[in-house]
Amino acid sequence: MTPFPSRTLPAALLGIPALFCQPAAAQTQDGQIWFQVNTAVPVAKRTRVTLEQIARVSERQDGLYQSEFGVLLSRKLVRGLELGVGYRKVGAHNGSSGGNEDRLRQQLVGSFGPIATRFRVDERFSTQAGGVGIRIRPLIRYNYKLGPPGLALFASHESFYLPNATRWGQRSGYERMRNIVGATLPIGGEASLDIGYLNQYRPGRGGRPGQMDHALTTQLTINLHDLSFPSLHD
Repeated sequence: MTPFPSRTLPAALLGIPALFCQPAAAQTQDGQIWFQVNTAVPVAKRTRVTLEQIARVSERQDGLYQSEFGVLLSRKLVRGLELGVGYRKVGAHNGSSGGNEDRLRQQLVGSFGPIATRFRVDERFSTQAGGVGIRIRPLIRYNYKLGPPGLALFASHESFYLPNATRWGQRSGYERMRNIVGATLPIGGEASLDIGYLNQYRPGRGGRPGQMDHALTTQLTINLHDLSFPSLHD
């Protein structure tokens, strides 16, 4: 790939590395690999159903530590704006420090030229105890198109806010940030592959050290019948 002069790259791409620079004091590190496959199927005009599968592998947590299977019903409200509601089943495996969950979610996705945004609210139900954990997740992504159609660089940032605490372990406050830089590769006319570096940081809480995750992330998105929707990582 031919390098681009730095003056031509968007400031968003140049500034992303600064987001990854967290204090070096007292934090644990982990190497991970994240896989995700999304298949979008049209069910009516401007309406689609997306089937989602996620697997996450961790060095510290002895291999596969989390799996997710979900369904999302989305409808385009107006040009560039989409409303979605869905359900996701989350499984914990091997050395996972989390537990099994059922999640409901609502989200609003906006597409404004090279900028894509998502505002999501999760309701989390743990199998360990009662209580509903609310989680708020705003995300922004910048796509920098290259020459061939469908080929692009991207950078994204997502924050996780927890407005309430639960008996099964959710603590209120700012819980984590997730940043990704990578490339989108077109595959045929109905699929694309996002591949990149993901950095996730969880501040230390309750006397525990912070957690820094470094992950290779891949996301295959299949849009049947050549649907056109923003591609956003989960």
